[in-house]
Amino acid sequence: MAHARTVSISEMDGVQKAAILLITLGPEKAATVFKHLKEDEIEQLTLEIANIRNVTPAEKEAVLNEFYEVCLAQQYIEEGGIGYAKDLLQKALGEEKAKEVLGKLTASLQVRPFEFIRKTEASQILNFIQDEHPQTIALILSYLSPTQAAGIISTLTPDKQTDVAKRIALMDRTSPDVIKEVENILEQKLSSLVNQDYTIVGGIDSIVEVLNTVDRGTEKHIMENLEIEEPELADEIRKKMFVFEDILMLDDRSIQRVLREVENSELAIALKGANEDVQNVIFNNMSTRLSAMIREDMEYMGPVRMKDVEEAQQKIVNVIRKLEDSGEIVISRGGGDEIVV
Repeated sequence: MAHARTVSISEMDGVQKAAILLITLGPEKAATVFKHLKEDEIEQLTLEIANIRNVTPAEKEAVLNEFYEVCLAQQYIEEGGIGYAKDLLQKALGEEKAKEVLGKLTASLQVRPFEFIRKTEASQILNFIQDEHPQTIALILSYLSPTQAAGIISTLTPDKQTDVAKRIALMDRTSPDVIKEVENILEQKLSSLVNQDYTIVGGIDSIVEVLNTVDRGTEKHIMENLEIEEPELADEIRKKMFVFEDILMLDDRSIQRVLREVENSELAIALKGANEDVQNVIFNNMSTRLSAMIREDMEYMGPVRMKDVEEAQQKIVNVIRKLEDSGEIVISRGGGDEIVV
């Protein structure tokens, strides 16, 4: 039997507010929202809507206002980060209201810690953190994009590169108190905005993404040192990585698909520094005429800087990763459990 609510807007939970919002928006807009929800969320909301007998105009207005404020905060965060959002909301809503709105947003949308530096250049971030303890650097890099983290880790001193990479890979769960302490060092005014749930951060996948993004020299240095210090960890990381020489793991059809996306000039430079096995498998998957042309280019281009070779190889690796992500090719990483039919 439907029930009449006797709670105020401040006492309602998120499901109740969402149900009132959908009722206020009307059936057509509510149906559009439902398309973006999970089955259990739809079930919860449907049950809540069915149990609501009536909604007063004041309740509708209060829920709409709260929804608008949260949307506004999210827009500001996307434009300039949490710090930017906090400043604008404080001017528009006052300090207490701004803190309340951002608190709801971080809890409901799980805004990541260190959001205020995700829009900052890697070189600037490095100035803040390069003298910090390797564990602190590892924590911060785990929350940044792989591109940002790669830009920072490649400019650290060689000994610190390996140490930080190892700590990212071995990181599991980090206490919100620790995250708060680190954030306070970087941005004191944001200490109250951290999500209080324990957050899964770092791990093998995290460092693989970083290593797949750094320059080849940094990647080689880190992996060579990890193989000495933590051989089992290095082996686990390497299984998930893809480097230029791993082209040998692709089948002929996949190699041919990759070659269609690669400029001949880039391929010639990349093969200049490749081993004989890689060269052979590439040449075997192209026409005799094209193979002869690229071999001729390699012969007449003379000595090539290793940096140029690594950049050309990295471009081809990026093509391979893109094709794998789109499902156009399958990389067999030797795990024995990948079956292609």
